[in-house]
Formats: sequence, C-alpha cells, structure tokens
Amino acid sequence: MSPRARRSLSAPGASGGQEPEPRQHRQARRERLWRERRRRSVKETLGSIVLGFEVVIVFLAALLVFGLKALPPVPALAGGAAFIVALVVGLGLLRYPWGQYVGWALQLLLIASGFLVPALFFVGVLFVALWTYCMITGERMDRQNRARAAALAEQGEGPAPV
Repeated sequence: MSPRARRSLSAPGASGGQEPEPRQHRQARRERLWRERRRRSVKETLGSIVLGFEVVIVFLAALLVFGLKALPPVPALAGGAAFIVALVVGLGLLRYPWGQYVGWALQLLLIASGFLVPALFFVGVLFVALWTYCMITGERMDRQNRARAAALAEQGEGPAPV
C-alpha cells in the first residue's frame, strides 16, 4: 500500500498536528468559494439561456448568409462573429440591471438581420417572444422569491432577504 493510501485510511487528526493534505485544502477552498458565490436571479438565468441559444443560432445564420451569398464571405462571417461576440458580452452584462436593455438591443439586431435573409425575420421574432417571456416570468419569480425570503426572515427561519 502506498503512503498516500495509508494516510487517507488513517483517522482524522492522526497526522500528529501536521497540516491537512492538499486535497483537503482544495476541498475547503471549493466550499468557501461555493458559499461566497453571487446568487443569480431567475431573470438573469433565463436571459442567459436565451442569449446562449442565440449564439448557436447566429453562428448558423452567419453560415446561411455566407452560403446564400447574401453578403460577400468576409462581411458575412465577420459580421456573424462580431454578433456572437456581442451576445457573449451581453451574457456577462446580464448581471447588471441595465444588462437586460443590452439584451433587448441584441434582439432588435437579430430581427434586423432579416433584411439579409428574410427567413431571419421569423427567427428574430421567435427569439423576441422568448426573450419577452423570460424577462416577464423571471421578474415575477424573482419578486415571489424576495417576498418569500422576507417572510421567512421576518419569522426568523431563513436567510435575510435578497
């Protein structure tokens, strides 16, 4: 049996006052980071899901614009790449209250891509409908979660309101 395996089988604290093993350090650090993580709102989570799906769709739409020769190759692919970068940046900005407005602007840009290929109007409208639903539902669920947390905090049973 290796020394490492023997140490893992030994009782906790039997190391004679030595520092904990590196594995225990990593686990303690992971637990500390888990507790310190910022709590995301439902609205932010749903918005990030929609924008994440849009990244895939915009990639495919850029290939569509390129394949149908609606634009020359460089503008079609570079424009698609720039739009994808804007979506990824928008994903990061959703943590701020004004980040949802960036998301709305990206939705309008997706609808405007329908001027290149008319089928993208339909895709844009679908994503605007999905985005609208997620923003309204997410806000409602966040409001309910805040009310529930406040009620629990008032009773002294739960964490402070978020």
